Amino acid sequence: MANQQNPSAEDALIARYFKPLATDPGAFGLVDDAAVLSSSGDDIVVTTDAVVEGVHYLATDPPETIARKALRVNLSDLAAKGAAPAGFVLTLALRSKEDAWLRPFADALGEDAKAFACPLLGGDTVSTPGPQMISITAFGRVPKGRMVGRTGARAGDRILVTGTIGDAALGLDVLTGGAAAEGLASDPAGREALISRYRVPQPRNVLARAVRDHASAAMDVSDGLAGDLTKLCAASGVTATVDVASVPLSATAASLVARNVVCVETLLAGGDDYEVLCTVPPAQSDALIAAGRAAGLSVAAIGTIVAGQKRPRFLDGQGRELTLKRLSYSHF
Repeated sequence: MANQQNPSAEDALIARYFKPLATDPGAFGLVDDAAVLSSSGDDIVVTTDAVVEGVHYLATDPPETIARKALRVNLSDLAAKGAAPAGFVLTLALRSKEDAWLRPFADALGEDAKAFACPLLGGDTVSTPGPQMISITAFGRVPKGRMVGRTGARAGDRILVTGTIGDAALGLDVLTGGAAAEGLASDPAGREALISRYRVPQPRNVLARAVRDHASAAMDVSDGLAGDLTKLCAASGVTATVDVASVPLSATAASLVARNVVCVETLLAGGDDYEVLCTVPPAQSDALIAAGRAAGLSVAAIGTIVAGQKRPRFLDGQGRELTLKRLSYSHF
């Protein structure tokens, strides 16, 4: 996002919309081709995610929610690693440079960058004839050697998850006229709550330090709880047993399941939750749950890590194993 002596249309776009977001001294006001991020003796955690029109958001979604989602899905990764946000770089692939879209996009991005203490450091803008795409690479800091990976889960650890599961998948279902839309025809507040969870994730950065202090392994739930737990178990060389009745659901989601409007598999495999999934030694699990409570965030125990290499088992309220036809969203 460098400006040149003879500004191009791209340079003018950057200066107008994104230079005000580059508040970190290491961004050099976006006049250079690179930025400097001070490590301050910490390890630097790097994560990147892209959101693509028609895949991660709808063409009709408001630009401000698209901006927030693009940044927050990366902040969610940092939270699950126990990292504090440090900054981000942005790549925009745009079909046009209309102020009516770019102004609310940039304003919302700036608001979130300030709220989460994660300033813009640089990036790139390009034109595309195809779907719009926003790619963000975010940087975070953790004390040396303290990043929480996926490989530390051990037999006997409790499985914890923040917030509620399945709301975002139901929100997309509402927006696309699926079963949830019909099931909530007389509940506009419920519809809007689910849509909001789909459009604007709530990264759990307030819990990052507690995750770092107590979790043996962690990741964020982006592709679906069932599939993401399976990935974590595979990385750690273990398996798991999950009590599906303990998986936290919002009142709206629980109502849709109870009325057989949607099945529980939709919630377990839907994705876009952006909650923290972690494993914690039993002696420390209460401390992490309490840390969530102190931060106003619910943390639920949903199962146990077990020795073995098989896929995790998901048990219903009667202890019967559920056969899930799919575990998560897949791009391919």
